[in-house]
Amino acid sequence: MAGTGSASTRLVVIRGNSGSGKSSIARALREAYGRGLAVIEQDYVRRVVLKEKDRPGAANIGLIDLMARHALDAGFHVVVEGILYADRYGDMLTSLMRDHRGLSRCYYLDIPFAVTLERHATKPVADEFGEAQMREWWRPRDLLPGGAETVIDEHSSIAQAVARILDDCCLTALPPGQSG
Repeated sequence: MAGTGSASTRLVVIRGNSGSGKSSIARALREAYGRGLAVIEQDYVRRVVLKEKDRPGAANIGLIDLMARHALDAGFHVVVEGILYADRYGDMLTSLMRDHRGLSRCYYLDIPFAVTLERHATKPVADEFGEAQMREWWRPRDLLPGGAETVIDEHSSIAQAVARILDDCCLTALPPGQSG
């Protein structure tokens, strides 16, 4: 597939370990920007839409790609977020960013394991899985090859990360009190 989206569409990929803040940042970007920004959550596509395990070659990889391309072609800015392991999703993400006609940015949330555990304990899904499962999923600095990602560490707040991404992608946030 070649040539997706337009020069004016933006593609943002947010990757990182479980509990690193990916979903919070993606939802805050949607809140800040408003209508016209599609959020594609790996966990939702994989667990809810397809009810499948995360494994190499799984159907969710292609579906995430198709959803992102469709939304970009329809004129939406797109945020793809998830753990998105480099060895499983890297080819798809690299192809998507290469094919996108507009600005594409990829961010990796590099958060220490202990901090992700603390964050996980505050989530509604905290009872669904715990430290043992998170250790199984954990991959330190699982960066895409070629230096494609900007690393955001634990010292950046959600608000700071959102402001940075909006600025990097030349996206204008809604004025306070307005919704999209």
